[in-house]
This record gives sequence, structure tokens and C-alpha cells, in this order.
Amino acid sequence: MGRPLRTVAAIDALREWMNVVLDESIGRLEGPAVWRARRGFAERDWESVIALDEELTALRPASSARRSSRAMGLRLMTTWQSLHPDPCLAHALQLAARGAIGPTLPIAFAGACACGDAEPRDAVEAFAYTRLAATVSAAMRLMPVGQTEAHALLARTLAHVPAVVDAIAARDAAPESFTPAMDLAAMSQQYLHSRLFRS
Repeated sequence: MGRPLRTVAAIDALREWMNVVLDESIGRLEGPAVWRARRGFAERDWESVIALDEELTALRPASSARRSSRAMGLRLMTTWQSLHPDPCLAHALQLAARGAIGPTLPIAFAGACACGDAEPRDAVEAFAYTRLAATVSAAMRLMPVGQTEAHALLARTLAHVPAVVDAIAARDAAPESFTPAMDLAAMSQQYLHSRLFRS
């Protein structure tokens, strides 16, 4: 006996969503930001870090997504600094206190990776893993998708991450975003009656 059609449809929808997250959100927006911000933190190039943080904020049309990214970024940076104190992150937190940076989550992640001496490629791959794993975790709570199917899909998607990181490294381009359907969904999400997460 095969899987119910509802489950098959959910898996197909999740696969398509994961591909969009990897190719568009990570491949063109957040991944390039992590790549460049990692270098900015390592070189103490605060102007580029601030510019990247502003760009990421501007490219998110949904106010709830902007707030969530900043809240998660500040929480990550504050936690990392308390566990692994570093003058670089201390300065970044001073910038945040003055309102110069949020920091958005990709910028904070890059800062933690730079202070932990993670290579730029490793930083982007680690960010991609956390983003994709969080997506699968949410999907298992919200959709008729079992753990086996969800983790198999995660493994298949993660297999494509190195190629996406290769493209990010080869382009070394500024973050960009053109995902109108995702943006509209994000803007309407804040009006839902009940939500699993803030964003």
C-alpha cells in the first residue's frame, strides 16, 4: 500500500520549497551576505559589515521578517560573545547598541564564524545547514510529513549545498533578491490567526 496522496503532495511541496530556499534565499541573498560579512569581520571592515546589514534589511519587504532576523541575529551574537568573548564581536555589539547594525541573522552568523576562525566556505555551508534543517523541522510540525521522508529530503538538499557555495564563491557578488511570491507570503503571514514561529 502506497503513501496517502496528501503525504505525497506535502513531500512534493516541501521539496519545491527547499529548492527555492537553497537556490534563491541562500544562493542569492543570505549566502552571499555570510560570504562577504565573514571577510568584513575578519578584516575589521566595519563599513562593509554595516552596508551588508542595511542591504539585507532593505531586501526583506515584510516587517515581521526584518524584526525576526534582527532579534535572532542579536541573540546569536550576544550568546556567542558570552561563550567566546572576542574584541571583534564586542565592537559589533557596540554598533548594534548604537543602531548601526541589527544585526541581521546572516551578519551575526558570519561574525560568530569569523571569530571562531571558520573558513568562508565553511561559514556559508554551516549557515545553509541551519537554515535548511530549521525548514524541515518546521515542516514536520506543520505538514503531513514523517521524519524519514523529511530527513531524506534534507539529506538530498544538503548534497546540493557545495555546488551552491561554489557559485557564491565564484560570483563574490552582493546579496540580491527577487522572490515576489515568497515576499507576499511573508507579508501576509503576520496576519494569520496562529503561527508556529515569529517568522
